[in-house]
Amino acid sequence: MLNEAISLKDYRLDSLDGEIGKIKEFYFDDRHWVIRYLVVDTGNWLTGRQVLISPYALADVNKEEKLIAVNLTKKQIEDSPGLDSDKPVSRQFEEDYSGYFGWPMYSTGPYIWGFYPYIVRDPEKWNVSTKDEKAWDPHLRSTHEVSGYHIQALDDEIGHVDDFLIDDETWAIRYLIVDTRNWWPGKKVLISPQWIERVSWDESKVFINLPGEAIRQAPEYTEKFMLTRDYETILHKHYNRKGYWVD
Repeated sequence: MLNEAISLKDYRLDSLDGEIGKIKEFYFDDRHWVIRYLVVDTGNWLTGRQVLISPYALADVNKEEKLIAVNLTKKQIEDSPGLDSDKPVSRQFEEDYSGYFGWPMYSTGPYIWGFYPYIVRDPEKWNVSTKDEKAWDPHLRSTHEVSGYHIQALDDEIGHVDDFLIDDETWAIRYLIVDTRNWWPGKKVLISPQWIERVSWDESKVFINLPGEAIRQAPEYTEKFMLTRDYETILHKHYNRKGYWVD
């Protein structure tokens, strides 16, 4: 199911022995556009450090109760490698973090979760040979930071990033929600990360490999609209692009 990132910020995280806080924001990598960590607002618990939860630890998403079950104890989270709130997520931290929990590193392998296009829960499948695979160096970005970035089409600047639609099964960012109303009497439309040519982090701008008029004429997205596969099919046909679900 696809969820708006801003709506997930209201969700509580429930560990094996009690609530640990609420989602504050997300870190995603700018190669696969996949959520790598949920950043947790723990209130008065574990102050002074960022508490990150990997999707590997997520057991269930309960949309009715706005609750995400975390398959960890509070003690495991407290004793996990710490990250200062004012520091970025480093490769060394990720190696220590994954090693502490015994999870595989996602940065080795051809797919969004290493050797699989989805999160594998079976530890026996984690020891896949990496002899012919070179690890890539992930650069993690904050959804909070990227919200507001301007959208540059092939021939025009047409809006800004308003939010993200996240797949709660694979934790991939399936779409950027683009608000065009600052540029003309417009609307909100969806853009797939697969159509992004590049991101200029210095300019706070996302470059899309599509003409501006195609984006202007795209099917409108509204928060009240139930995102269905029929809608996604129409969207991808409009852009003459293959759906992510095909592969």
